[in-house]
Amino acid sequence: MKHAVSNIALSPYDHGDELARLAEFGLQGLEIAPSRVWRDTWAGLTPGQVESYRHQISEAGLDVVGLHSLFYDHPELGLFKDLESRSRTMDFLVHLSGVCRDLGGRTLIYGGGRKRGDVSAAAALVEAIEFFGELCPRIEAHGTIFCLEPLGPNDTDFIHRVGESSAIVEAVDHPALKVQIDAKALVANDELRAETFDSAKPLLVHVHANEPDLGILGTSGLVDHAAIGGHLRSIGYDGTVSIEQKMINADAPLGAVRQSAAILKECY
Repeated sequence: MKHAVSNIALSPYDHGDELARLAEFGLQGLEIAPSRVWRDTWAGLTPGQVESYRHQISEAGLDVVGLHSLFYDHPELGLFKDLESRSRTMDFLVHLSGVCRDLGGRTLIYGGGRKRGDVSAAAALVEAIEFFGELCPRIEAHGTIFCLEPLGPNDTDFIHRVGESSAIVEAVDHPALKVQIDAKALVANDELRAETFDSAKPLLVHVHANEPDLGILGTSGLVDHAAIGGHLRSIGYDGTVSIEQKMINADAPLGAVRQSAAILKECY
């Protein structure tokens, strides 16, 4: 498996010096939260800014995996809102897909932006299938893939289990929509078993290694990363596993990244 880390573990906006150290820890790729790099991730983001960041990553000897934390700076967007918000959400995601392409990335993890609230589960399912059915043809020329991320009940009220994510992907039936697995969600949803991985195998393209508090891997005692790695190997998964970890120490963030990278290498 390929090993990566999200830039949310690094200093915000200016972490070029930290990028240059990541390969020392055995990390091969960088997953990007756009709002961790740029204060304006949409209208004010220029091609030059995108190219500059891509160059920094390349100079550090890393590959760009893709994007995640897509809605962090745009909480007004997402599914299950009014028609104007739906249209803006679609446009924003098409824009981010282009940014991902220009960075040299492939995956965009759709995690937030999907609390259904008073919308029934059945109606939410229909809306999600329609939305992604419209989105995928608009990004297919980019060569990117949106990945539906199952999350725990504390994080969302829509798409908890891997099978729920897979069902939407199968209904849309487009190569630009696949599945990602989230380690902490496996625990929250009691899905850490072989059947979960076996069923996801045809659609799985990305994995987040994380803890419930987005802390250093292995420190919560709740997530069995060795077991997850074993299940991934059993289905022949050879894609990216990315550390999703918050910045632990603002004065010296790389120490925590080094610790998690060691666990990643050991377990995945």
